[in-house]
Amino acid sequence: MRPLPVEPPPDGRWILAQRGPRNPVDPQRPYAVLVEPERTRDGRVEDVLTVFLTNRTCPFRCLMCDLWKNTTPQRVPVGAVARQVEDTLRRHPHVRHVKLYNAGNFFDDQAISPADRRRIVDLVADRETVIIECHPRLVDDRCPAFAKVLRPRLQVAMGLETVDPDVLPRLNKQMTLADFERATRLLRAHDIDVRAFILLRAPFQSEEEGAYWAMRSIDYALALGVECCAVVPTRAGNGAMDRLMEQGWFHPPSLRSIERVLEYGIGLESGRVFMDLWDIETFAPCPYCREARIERLRAMNLMQKLSEPVSCARCGE
Repeated sequence: MRPLPVEPPPDGRWILAQRGPRNPVDPQRPYAVLVEPERTRDGRVEDVLTVFLTNRTCPFRCLMCDLWKNTTPQRVPVGAVARQVEDTLRRHPHVRHVKLYNAGNFFDDQAISPADRRRIVDLVADRETVIIECHPRLVDDRCPAFAKVLRPRLQVAMGLETVDPDVLPRLNKQMTLADFERATRLLRAHDIDVRAFILLRAPFQSEEEGAYWAMRSIDYALALGVECCAVVPTRAGNGAMDRLMEQGWFHPPSLRSIERVLEYGIGLESGRVFMDLWDIETFAPCPYCREARIERLRAMNLMQKLSEPVSCARCGE
């Protein structure tokens, strides 16, 4: 990787200018719903229902984010988000663990109204755990207040992204490590679990730097008391990342780096460490070993145990 550019890092205006059109969404419906197995904090493998809520675009314009594609430019009507949750839960009555991901911040009142949050408390009362996402700077006293009236155990997922001191300020995250630490300590002080999203090979990092800083980010998060790390291989497709790829400032991580980082995190035995396998096929170019290597990653995610690496005579890995 070349030295970092001397010009100022990309700002929100430049990032917005690279974006294409949004996908059509319905404010009365989640834009996606998934039911997938996940290893729980107490070691069971159980189904988790992920509801991708449709709501207003996140005000933070992070360089690598593509979640804006399935959001609305304006606030959705009060009650719409709660209705999305209600309709989805009705179709999945037996799934005990629920992720309510809103492509932004659960405690952003412009995305999810206080009235909707109060209604959601009642809707999820018969579930075991609820995971929501929020920017660390929006984690405040509303979080423990919400957890106090919530019957299921609450986990808050936050984007740590990277502890690389040269790269974090260039992501337009509008967050420092001190912000993340403050939010984590607040949540843990109220017995709220924390999940950290960590980038694997953020922009401006080489292949080796990407793996190195993902591992250091896992170390940092677990040392703070984060219960679960979800490592996300960085990808293009949001406009800004495509421009950076054209300019030589970004390239997606290799499958070998994906394997190394997951092996490292699980080997620590200090908390759950998952690798995000969304579109994982795009990171696995070899048709001869692709299926076996992806299946190994899935198994390690679920079992949180290391397994024998897959070797391939065709691609040499």
